[in-house]
Amino acid sequence: MTRPRVLVAGTGFGRAYLAAFERADFGFELAGILASGGARSRACAAHHGVPLWTAVEEVPDDIDLACVVIGGVMNGGPGPRLSQALMRRGVHVLQEHPLHPDELAQCLRAATESQVVFRLNTHYPHVEPVRRFIGAARELVARQRPLFLDVTCAFQVLYTVFDILGQALGSIRPHGVDGVLTEGPEAPYRSLAGRFAGVPMSFRLQNELVPSDPDNYSHLFHRITLGTDGGHLTLVNTHGPVQWSMRPHMPADMRDLVSFGDSAAPHLEVSSVEHLGPARGASYREVLRDLWPQATARAIAATWDEARSHADSRGHVQYHMSLAKLAMRVSEACGPVRLRHPKAPPELLSASDLLEAP
Repeated sequence: MTRPRVLVAGTGFGRAYLAAFERADFGFELAGILASGGARSRACAAHHGVPLWTAVEEVPDDIDLACVVIGGVMNGGPGPRLSQALMRRGVHVLQEHPLHPDELAQCLRAATESQVVFRLNTHYPHVEPVRRFIGAARELVARQRPLFLDVTCAFQVLYTVFDILGQALGSIRPHGVDGVLTEGPEAPYRSLAGRFAGVPMSFRLQNELVPSDPDNYSHLFHRITLGTDGGHLTLVNTHGPVQWSMRPHMPADMRDLVSFGDSAAPHLEVSSVEHLGPARGASYREVLRDLWPQATARAIAATWDEARSHADSRGHVQYHMSLAKLAMRVSEACGPVRLRHPKAPPELLSASDLLEAP
């Protein structure tokens, strides 16, 4: 069978999409790259052996799907305009986040008029440890009522954490911000209380940015804990591990025992913390080389499945418009992003640096 022909627009984060085409198990053909024509874009096109186009008008008519990995108004990019132009030519589009709600509405209009599929990709729900957390969370909430959420994330991935929560809980409403905790002006995090899918939520946002290096200086991307009566499930970091912690519960027979260890309660034999999947998080080389290309491959394949089934884009866009508005409310509640200007890069440490020598 003929492989679907895919265009990748943008070679910033677009390189994570381009890497998907180097996977042996990926059933799509990279047709070409649409970019500004700079040195990096030319190098990417040469590396993959595909044409480099610098305008939508240059793109041939045999493109099945376009991955537009260029931002919109929130980061000064023309991504949504490119997406709409491609959809009006009959091309299905997977657009990388974030988009403003108005841009989402414009993309939906173009998709509806052209009878093509439009999907917004927040990337991280397709990353393997996050997928594992989402799957376990769905099983958990099917068995027990969620009692609390404890969420920490970086400003750069604020929007994406709500998509992870929405997929994990199977719902997003009711949601809202109830209040912001007062913190010192130098504190890297802003803390607020709120609700997501009706679940009480404690939320901490690293509300700061280094303008000269905006992709770096996050303390972490995502950390999420979902609690129920039986215990709590934690995504320790975006790239793992995922942990289950049974709730501490002293058995009834312990009241009359001479020794605590003589209790017959079977749950005392269960580890207080267990790993779902690998016990270690991926190295950042593994993240860039394996996890991210695997994630973009999944997003492309999922979008193509939707395109083949002639799926409607309305529900998808309405969902993301709600998430975008929530992210904007959280950002407004936390106040202006604090700009930092470090004089030197951070000293990066591994666990072995913290262990005492024998």
